[in-house]
Amino acid sequence: MRPLRIAGGEVLCPDSGFVIADLWVAGERIAEAGESGAAVLDARGLKVLPGIIDIHGDAFERQLQPRPGVDFAAALALAETERQLLGNGITTAYHGVTLSWEPGLRSIESWRALVDALHARAWVCDMRIHLRWEAYNLDALDTALADIAAGRVHLLAFNDHTPAILRRVHDPVKGAKYSDRAGMSLAEFRALAGGVGARADDVGPALDRIAAAARAAGLPMASHDDETLQARADFRRRGAQICEFPMAVEVAEAAAAAGDFVAMGSPNVVRGGSHMGWASAAVMAEAGICRVLTSDYYYPCLLQAPFVLAQRGVLDLAAAWALVSAHAADAARLPDRGRLLPGKRADLVLVSAQHGPPRPVATIAAGRLAWMSAEGVSRLG
Repeated sequence: MRPLRIAGGEVLCPDSGFVIADLWVAGERIAEAGESGAAVLDARGLKVLPGIIDIHGDAFERQLQPRPGVDFAAALALAETERQLLGNGITTAYHGVTLSWEPGLRSIESWRALVDALHARAWVCDMRIHLRWEAYNLDALDTALADIAAGRVHLLAFNDHTPAILRRVHDPVKGAKYSDRAGMSLAEFRALAGGVGARADDVGPALDRIAAAARAAGLPMASHDDETLQARADFRRRGAQICEFPMAVEVAEAAAAAGDFVAMGSPNVVRGGSHMGWASAAVMAEAGICRVLTSDYYYPCLLQAPFVLAQRGVLDLAAAWALVSAHAADAARLPDRGRLLPGKRADLVLVSAQHGPPRPVATIAAGRLAWMSAEGVSRLG
């Protein structure tokens, strides 16, 4: 890779905020100073920001199954997903892959296909596996444990959607949502869900086993959709230091007070509220409770959300951008990225914030020019 000088942009420095300066890239790292023969990227008028780190995104599922019963190969889905990520300034992405007892999109077969495809080749975006472990999926426990031990999982999240499914599955409309996704009749899905729910006594020991495996592997862990203080305390005891999408404000407040990373969805910020009617991520971020924003189900919101927060006037852009970069790196235990400092991995996004909504102009991943708009191409010399 040819050395690169990013010239004259507004560089987000960790200690001093935005400074008009040149930033140098050599190999995969940010460099102290330049080298002769460097390519030049004219960044005047642009924000030069750390590449976005997304610790929870499942929009890739729409590439795997754009409609119920319409499936595409994991390799094709990942290639298209990578293009979307880089085009939105996301340089590190944890794919929230649900390993459930449900057939179809979230089955063990789909899990194996996606994980195999991810590890079959090198990618420009640093794409990783966020295992969303469904607590009642006892038959897949050995597979999950083996993949954790083999280094094929990078973050473990505890999910427990089974009680909610059991409550909704007898509603014809809500039940059809699950059966369509699973590719089976509603009657078959109801019978399957009932059998899974009957194994509730075995769930706690299985959670303890997978948590122990994650601790042994040094993985960050998260709990998902915590409803109660007790649930959050139980998962913290197991080692989960990330509280993602807490369902009650008091749970989020308690998690933050305990030093946990509270993660919420950036679509919540961009849309002005949760589509589920839960707490406002913007208000929680402004209060210092939410420290990480994720793409959740829509990649473009991760770049937009910090600018929305800055426009609200409580957080400045530097503090808001930390929610998608520095804090996300800390939560995921990635000390080599998230801040624009010499020696760090050269993950950057150049953003134009003039004349309309902010838009990415160029994305650099591990020192490589990974994505450019037409404007970016015109700025490269």
